[in-house]
Amino acid sequence: MTTVAPTALLALGALASVVVAAFLLRAMPRAAFVAWTLVLFFVPIWVGANAGVFWSAITALTILLLAAHWTRVPLRPADGWMAVFTALLIGLFLLRGVTYPSMLTAVLEWVIPYAWGRIACSRISTMWITRTIALTATVAAGLALLEFATSFNPFVLIPGPDPLHSAWDDLQPRGGFLRAEGAFGHSIALGAALAMSSAFVVAARWRLIPAVMSIALIVSATVVTFSRAGLITLLITLVLSIFLLPGVSARLRATVAAVGAIGALVIFPLVDSVLGAAGEEAAGSAGYRTDLLVLIQQVRPFGSSGDWTSLVAGDFYLGYFARSIDNALMLMLLRYGAVPTLLLLATIACVALLAVRRAGRSPAALAVVGQLPSLVVVALITQYGTFLWFCVGLAIGWGPVRRAADDAVESRSRTEVGHGNKRTRIHHG
Repeated sequence: MTTVAPTALLALGALASVVVAAFLLRAMPRAAFVAWTLVLFFVPIWVGANAGVFWSAITALTILLLAAHWTRVPLRPADGWMAVFTALLIGLFLLRGVTYPSMLTAVLEWVIPYAWGRIACSRISTMWITRTIALTATVAAGLALLEFATSFNPFVLIPGPDPLHSAWDDLQPRGGFLRAEGAFGHSIALGAALAMSSAFVVAARWRLIPAVMSIALIVSATVVTFSRAGLITLLITLVLSIFLLPGVSARLRATVAAVGAIGALVIFPLVDSVLGAAGEEAAGSAGYRTDLLVLIQQVRPFGSSGDWTSLVAGDFYLGYFARSIDNALMLMLLRYGAVPTLLLLATIACVALLAVRRAGRSPAALAVVGQLPSLVVVALITQYGTFLWFCVGLAIGWGPVRRAADDAVESRSRTEVGHGNKRTRIHHG
């Protein structure tokens, strides 16, 4: 009895704090989004609290923001695909066709960030979202370069529960260098997040020098992750953004193309020398991803492939892949089955179709399209999966109407500034 009362009071206090926080976050949507972006880029996945299950900081904040800012949004076909996937996932879990951890991963790290992306652009200016992500990613890139120069990562010193902390706090060498990973727990996750962020930097409509400097920082930071997936998707995202995003100035296009060509002469030899020095480690990593194709034989139409790790297929003992599967698509197939995976791919396909049409292009859409190659060589680890599915939802919610409204506001503000400058010149003249 003596312990029940304090526990109940603590629970009520925590609930009251959450309610107050939700009201404050709803009243200040821009500040709320800044807080979310800072947690995404600078709070490791192992930081959180146990309450039935482990709630990482980014997951808890995403749920809180989603609840605080919930509003009606126009429904799109992608929402239908995601809704059917969610319903099917829960049904498979109830029928014991999907494990509890797999179900939680999909709901907390994919479905909820997708929903937050859909809601965010209905509550917050897309230009604010764009510039917040661009600025935060630029700071993260600068810290990654500092990490590489000093071989010191302060984020790994932040405590957290095992096995989550011990799984992600190790710094990985490649070719005699420590790969930068920032707060993302892995260099691949950092490289992918920076690659996606490059589209937002191009779309931020900053002045030429700040934009070029930001892109240079992000490219340099991606290089020092020594992640081939990060570098390839960065190149794809930058090329798509520079040439396809509406509103990008001709000067920025020409400058980035020229600087990129010159930078490639420096970057490619460096990366090649590091991968060459890595030798068997880099080659083994690439060969491992090819070997994963043998797991296709275990995929079922619905639900988990079961205890496939004890099986042998041809010359392969499948338990070899039990510890890690660096292929998001393959992992979806094994955990959820072919049909649920096709539903997720249909959602992503809707984003790709938006990117094809000029009216539907947005930095979020091009960021997702740029990541398509990584889905077959990288798992959706740490905050990378959250960021990717947030961008999927953001791209679906962005739409030509939202972009047109933001363009009108931007144009009006520039006109007002121009008139103000003109009046100033007349007054001083």
